[in-house]
Amino acid sequence: MLTLRHVPVPAGLALVLALAAAGCGQAGEGAGAVLPDPVGRWSVESLTTGGRTLHAPETARLDIGENRAEGNYGCNRFTAALSFAGTSAVTVTPGDTTAMACADMEFEAAFAKLFSGRLTIDRGPDRLTLKTADGSTIAMTSEPVIPDAPLTAVEWTVQSLISGGSVSSLPAGAAGTARFTIAADLSVSGTLGCNRFSAQATRDGDRLTFGPLTTTRMACDGPAGEVERKLTEVFASGPLVHGIQGRLLTLTAADGKGLIAEAPSDAE
Repeated sequence: MLTLRHVPVPAGLALVLALAAAGCGQAGEGAGAVLPDPVGRWSVESLTTGGRTLHAPETARLDIGENRAEGNYGCNRFTAALSFAGTSAVTVTPGDTTAMACADMEFEAAFAKLFSGRLTIDRGPDRLTLKTADGSTIAMTSEPVIPDAPLTAVEWTVQSLISGGSVSSLPAGAAGTARFTIAADLSVSGTLGCNRFSAQATRDGDRLTFGPLTTTRMACDGPAGEVERKLTEVFASGPLVHGIQGRLLTLTAADGKGLIAEAPSDAE
């Protein structure tokens, strides 16, 4: 019959083994503590592709969920389906995207191309890098979640006009001049860029319909006058689909015309 014998381990070796085991455990715990979960909101810093670095516009971001992502290429919004392989890789299947003509289409096209297929995940404290098979990268930093601004009791400043598939910023002579506030009873007041106006809106789900505008009657020329004319057309074009993402409000009519307005930050 086989008899098992207890063989004592020398004290010095026992201490070495104990320290090694403890060190391994601490390293694992430490790595887990400093490496962020890929799930969360990320601000895109830059792309590297084809030997070039493309710096991201301020609005480029990526919200990663457990099996879905949504984000902004810088101007156009998008969605995608995700399939994770642990925390080391993810397979991205692009979904819906808006198709507006934007100022930095080179960055938008590159971001859309890279955020597709199988990507390896490189994590660091407050950082996340997604890497394609050819070594191109999407570099991001963690971003606190910005709650969506409320529709009412906020002064919205018009930043851009939408026309079909294109978005254009307000001309320099009219930037910051068009503002409006929607009260709790959906009464609306503000300025169209030159003349002040008021109106009563009604709401049906995600649609807002603005009643006739009452305005002052100053003669408005130049950029401010042109913005006023376009905004008057938007408000009078029937139900407007509204959507709020962070501090941005989008109002879009059935013919594709609309506006993008921004709420003030908490600091403002």
